[in-house]
Amino acid sequence: MTPVQKAFSSDGALANTIDGYSPRQAQTDMALQVAKAIKEESSLIVEAGTGTGKTFAYLIPAFLSVAGNKATKGNVTKTNPESISEAISPLVDDEALEDNKKIIISTGTKNLQEQLFHKDIPIVKKALASNAQIALLKGRANYLCLYRLEQYQQTRGQLDAGMLADLVKVKTWANTTQSGDIGELVNVSEDSSVFPYVTSTLDNCLARECPDYESCYLVKARQKAIDADLIVVNHHLFFADMALKDTGFGELIPKAQVMIFDEAHQIGDIASEYFGESFSTRLLVDLCTDVLQIHRSSLADVKQLGLAAEKLQKSCQEFRLLFNFDPERGNWREKCQQQRFQQKYLRLKTDIDFLYQVIKLCVSRNEAIDNCFDRIVNILAKYEIMADVQAFGMSFWYETTPRHVVLHKTPLTVADKFSQFVKESGAGWIFTSATLAVDNSFEHFIHQFGLKGAEQLLLESPFDYQAQSQLIVPRYLPQANDANRAKSLAEMAIPLIEASNGACFMLFTSYRVMNQVADILNEAIDNPLLVQGQMAKRKLLEQFIEYDDSVLLATASFWEGVDVRGDKLTCVIIDKLPFASPDDPLLQARCEDARRQGHEPFEKIQLPQAVIALKQGVGRLIRDVNDKGILVICDDRLVNRPYGQTFLKSLPQMKRSRDLHKAAGFLKQLSAEKLGTAK
Repeated sequence: MTPVQKAFSSDGALANTIDGYSPRQAQTDMALQVAKAIKEESSLIVEAGTGTGKTFAYLIPAFLSVAGNKATKGNVTKTNPESISEAISPLVDDEALEDNKKIIISTGTKNLQEQLFHKDIPIVKKALASNAQIALLKGRANYLCLYRLEQYQQTRGQLDAGMLADLVKVKTWANTTQSGDIGELVNVSEDSSVFPYVTSTLDNCLARECPDYESCYLVKARQKAIDADLIVVNHHLFFADMALKDTGFGELIPKAQVMIFDEAHQIGDIASEYFGESFSTRLLVDLCTDVLQIHRSSLADVKQLGLAAEKLQKSCQEFRLLFNFDPERGNWREKCQQQRFQQKYLRLKTDIDFLYQVIKLCVSRNEAIDNCFDRIVNILAKYEIMADVQAFGMSFWYETTPRHVVLHKTPLTVADKFSQFVKESGAGWIFTSATLAVDNSFEHFIHQFGLKGAEQLLLESPFDYQAQSQLIVPRYLPQANDANRAKSLAEMAIPLIEASNGACFMLFTSYRVMNQVADILNEAIDNPLLVQGQMAKRKLLEQFIEYDDSVLLATASFWEGVDVRGDKLTCVIIDKLPFASPDDPLLQARCEDARRQGHEPFEKIQLPQAVIALKQGVGRLIRDVNDKGILVICDDRLVNRPYGQTFLKSLPQMKRSRDLHKAAGFLKQLSAEKLGTAK
């Protein structure tokens, strides 16, 4: 028995550490395949269905590889899951042990990163009695910048009351923190306006010129990462760092022999974003804010400095006002051809040039203004990139926030660049998620990243979906664009909510429909109604779990990464198949590119993306072997369009029905069992 198999056995390290642990063959199979990929530093793609235990399946071999276990060479041909253990075991034996690998684990979000670092990794460390050094590394915007905090302490009078109150809280916390991680600031809102003032960006960081460089929390965090055996990062940081390395500069993440991506289905759009370029009015406003602060504190004699910064700030505001009030996405190639957008974009250039000339006169006065000069040079280069919209193989698009406009130049594919990076790294690359395959094939994921030749492993969930769940596709609902759609969805949901006594998620593909349904339900049911946007995501989930009869209505961010177990959640209603908006400019550009290459865009791009998104939403229902519930997908296309079969083949094998009365009966039975257990 190999060290990996021993760890997952009934009397192994995990069983001796975790109460109630029981071995799962799929988990052991995945762990052995991961161990092989780590040992050989090869590429591996793994879909591990919900309940497989994929986190421990990659953590155990990762820890063993840095703590002393390394296998001998060998090749394994693809086998079915039942024979994986037998095929790999001889290659991962107790002999020829060798360590010193450095491993990076990248997660989908900062919340998952925190969970992995603070919850899962300590369990594995304890189970294996490992002395491996672990580091948590986030992007620079997550660390307090002592220099900027001191600078803005000096200009408190310029801050509004809310920001000033938050600044006082930050200052108090700064006196005691060891890590400088702003995630520790639980008494300051995550979206507080104060954070840009007390953290740095790549643009405004003074690096070694900073007077607080020796005590910099970011530098300390990176040093810990350099010294660590295993580093936990997130996808945004990983690809931001990869993009910098591609230009010859490495920002944060040290070189490693193995990269493991959890929630790997998320990395496509993130990689595209960082392999492209962007130009944001936020960059300009942040620069102007810093210039004004420098003007007030140390360069008050240069009156033009303040005037130029204020003039550019006003131009940024006027540029934003050209776009719709509500946040949106659109085609920048088309938009910039319109005269009023052309004129305002040229006005931005005039005002950037003016500020550039004024800052240039101040160069060498102090480090801060020198940094501003470097930033405005970079901004001018980005401006020119977005002015030339004829580049081939790129999508030029814009998105707006309530205050800013961001212009993007995004490559239509990252396959060539990413596959070259993987090849040149000489490292092992492991990609895992509960949702990577479409119709039991990894073709979409492999094509997206150019991962030809990677080993593949598809592990089904150990849950008994036939016994634990039902899939309902209601009849006679109006089409998605029907004016009565929201009313019909609410009327359909009410008897299910009553039958389940709450404990219900309603997941939507649009805020508009979500809010319409919320308004109707608010008048029709007495259950606590929790709607996304009312409060932070974490708070919504806490209240959903606290109130047994609550109903939660949410959009995209709740389709994944949400784990509610047991009878707290027995009904998940999905309003329609989650196809991306046809108006999305990046999707439009990719579809057009697919047509030029002779492919059918719907089958090549839109359908696979929707299947993976739906699999994530479906995954909210059954999270444990004892969970039971109803999944309702309110979209007839699932059964009356040919492509509906692709969705159905990609979903767990649930009992299927179109009878809402049977679904309500099943939920009433579950509610009765819940009440009986409570008594």
